[in-house]
Amino acid sequence: MSFTRTLRAVGGVAAAGALLFTAAPTASADYIRDGQWALDAFNPQKVWKVSTGKNVIVAVIDTGVNGGHVDLKGNVLPGKSFDTEGGTADHETVDDHGTAMAALIAGHGHGPNHADGIMGLAPDAKILPIKKNEQIGGDANSLDGPIRYAVDHGAKVINMSIVTPRLNEQEKDAINYAVKKDVLVVGGSGNDGSGKPLYPAAAPGVLAVGAVAKDGQVLAESNYGPHIRLIAPGEKIYSAGTSPKYRQGTGTSDATAYVSAAAALVRSKFPDLTAGQVANRLTKTAITPDGKTGITSPDPKYGYGVIRPYRALSENIPAGSKNGPLTMPKDSEPSAGAGADAPGNEAQGSASEKSGLSPIVVIGIAVGVIVVLGIVIGVIVASKKRGNGPPPGGTGFGGPSGGAGVPPQQQFGAYPQSGGPGAYPPAPPTQPPGR
Repeated sequence: MSFTRTLRAVGGVAAAGALLFTAAPTASADYIRDGQWALDAFNPQKVWKVSTGKNVIVAVIDTGVNGGHVDLKGNVLPGKSFDTEGGTADHETVDDHGTAMAALIAGHGHGPNHADGIMGLAPDAKILPIKKNEQIGGDANSLDGPIRYAVDHGAKVINMSIVTPRLNEQEKDAINYAVKKDVLVVGGSGNDGSGKPLYPAAAPGVLAVGAVAKDGQVLAESNYGPHIRLIAPGEKIYSAGTSPKYRQGTGTSDATAYVSAAAALVRSKFPDLTAGQVANRLTKTAITPDGKTGITSPDPKYGYGVIRPYRALSENIPAGSKNGPLTMPKDSEPSAGAGADAPGNEAQGSASEKSGLSPIVVIGIAVGVIVVLGIVIGVIVASKKRGNGPPPGGTGFGGPSGGAGVPPQQQFGAYPQSGGPGAYPPAPPTQPPGR
């Protein structure tokens, strides 16, 4: 079995849903642009008045990208190929999947006023193409190298419209590395139409994406589960290709690219937000297939709902926790540049390490303290027994019901209610990777 596979399918025609996708198509003489129903649904002209994704690099870990495509030229960096031929990843001429994802994110069209061809949702973002190894088996096609390369070369969003049944430890560490470096990792859930978790989407730290059809309902092929956070258009999606120049596809690949583009828009508009806070904006402004917003717990089929980029850019939303709605991997606290003496990073050594005393001496001191405390408590108890009994009003704190005792104080403050300022619903646990 191939280590990774792109998420592809062939779609049928469906009527546009009145609930989620109501924007009228833009006027164009180009049938490709006219066919971009998903882009029209986002009301792009309104979105682009707020953000176009400028100054944000989106890494596309996929099959490589045709950087010379008329709708992408100038928006694609050289990148790197981890496939057997090596070199850059911006000259793909055979497999069109990576090119299609790149165009949905950062295509700029062509012709007068850029009215023809594919326009991406974040047309001023830059694409960092990274071609994964397509060989069968072995460690050469691991996602470890591509993820780390993306992080180390300036990506603020990583798009992975690819799936695999499991991750190895190096790949889990690479995702953790991206999380520590404040990079938002976006993964497609897969096209089996089942509840089987596929990776990297189901891994902790990844924003998992499903697909929605033109009728506003979750696409039948879209995999589901407790890790799903968002859905986006994924049926009959026109995009750029290699040969021929354009393609049409259905599946969670395209939906993932749209979510990555929306994240680029938000990161451009709000550069100080963490990756988790960017995800928080996207989830807080999403709408479910039955028209609900601001739900407190993600649904296994549609997560928090369909992305609405303009609302994510324009609504007044508290930043919230730095991790937002993402389930974090273990050891995900930022480490780079934070030494032992950095504020908030005090050494967490044992008492003996901090004091310079040997463990035996520390234990001896602790035993001595306990003995002294025991003597003091004994003296106090004996003194009270010789007194006149408890003070008026009962036995004091935690006394029997009916007395005047004060109930014990809560040890912890109230958990912030979902929907309150800065609050977000706790994410459900993600299933561990399969073996």
